[in-house]
Amino acid sequence: MQIEKSPADAVRHIQSGQRVFIHGSAATPTSLLEALLHRAGEVTKIELVAISTLGEIDWDRPNVREHVFLNSLFVSANVRQWVDQANGDYTPVFLSEIPLLFRRGVLPVDVAILQVSPPDKHGYCSLGTSVDAALAAAETAKLIIAQINPRMPRTLGDGQLHVSRIHYAIEEPRELPEVSYAAEADGVTEAIGERVAALVEDGSTLQMGIGSIPDAVLRFLVNHKRLGVHTEMFSDGVVDLVKRGVITNEAKKVEPGRIVSAFVLGTRKVYDFIDDNPLVALRDVGWVNDTSVIRKNEKVVAINSALQIDLTGQVCADSLGTLQFSGIGGQMDFVRGAALSPGGKPIIALPSTTKKGVSRICAVLNPGAGVVTTRGHVHWAVTEHGVVNLYGKGLQERAQLLIGIAAPQHREELLRQYNDRFVHRSS
Repeated sequence: MQIEKSPADAVRHIQSGQRVFIHGSAATPTSLLEALLHRAGEVTKIELVAISTLGEIDWDRPNVREHVFLNSLFVSANVRQWVDQANGDYTPVFLSEIPLLFRRGVLPVDVAILQVSPPDKHGYCSLGTSVDAALAAAETAKLIIAQINPRMPRTLGDGQLHVSRIHYAIEEPRELPEVSYAAEADGVTEAIGERVAALVEDGSTLQMGIGSIPDAVLRFLVNHKRLGVHTEMFSDGVVDLVKRGVITNEAKKVEPGRIVSAFVLGTRKVYDFIDDNPLVALRDVGWVNDTSVIRKNEKVVAINSALQIDLTGQVCADSLGTLQFSGIGGQMDFVRGAALSPGGKPIIALPSTTKKGVSRICAVLNPGAGVVTTRGHVHWAVTEHGVVNLYGKGLQERAQLLIGIAAPQHREELLRQYNDRFVHRSS
């Protein structure tokens, strides 16, 4: 491993025409990424591959637009407009299968830009907060450039990377980006959280998607017992439940006694919690999100959100019409895994309306909207107005059930659309 003086020195080893993986979420190596974008024009035909990035990225400038292409595998807010431009795109893929894209050579990685912890006495750095698909990228990349950050927690599990695998590095202390989902909570998310928590039985194993609703659910689980965690990600709310003795992981079949996750995103509170903590195992997302692994745990409760759900149960969680908003992520991995788990409950939880008052429960999805969870996979649906189970229900019955948990001001119009589709269809 060669230590470079600056981010610019480190990224000068990247050549035109290369595919570059960018470590994501709280591990986004912002300074190295910015240094690479600054070289746009000097190097050309660069393809960036990333799952989800955080921090300010100055991509909206002429050289970047002309010479750097973003292939996003999950779209975060800071690159939404980039993905919607001619020099950006989104690749629909289950989170569990992203490592296979690298390992099978579907998307061979030339360079992996990572953010890691300092090496231990044996020479091993940690991938820190995000093992997910970064492990597969690190294993297959021809060249690895790393930011070594003493503020990056050392996590246990799969994410160890020996310094002999790192070709060039910079040493840069930097605070990790923080996200507080609790700060985004409001009366609607609290009401949804309480309803979802009522579906969770003692001894359940939890998966929480990203956002304020899964975080709200955790706040209503303080009186539960023997809960476990096997999830693609978790945040601050898990820490409190561990300290209260609610999360013990004792009922799990897969790695009993340990929290299993692929990445962590939150505030310094959770970053300090996972640091060198044998209670937490961060593992390759190809294994964590494998339905054959998930289903081994009993009473898996998968809590995920959505942007829209139509009256037949089709769930759009990644796009606003044709605008790519986020990505497929791990929703389908865990919806299916929970459905196959003995006593499992896959749950889609969403506010009944948008902030502008538009109903999220609709007769049909917006034109161009992507279906993330099919109507054949959906089970429980929850809004602030109620809880329904669509599993085994016909189109008419599930439509009636969904209208019943829609916002009251929209039910009359939804019922009219229901009648047009089902009641008057023979006339």
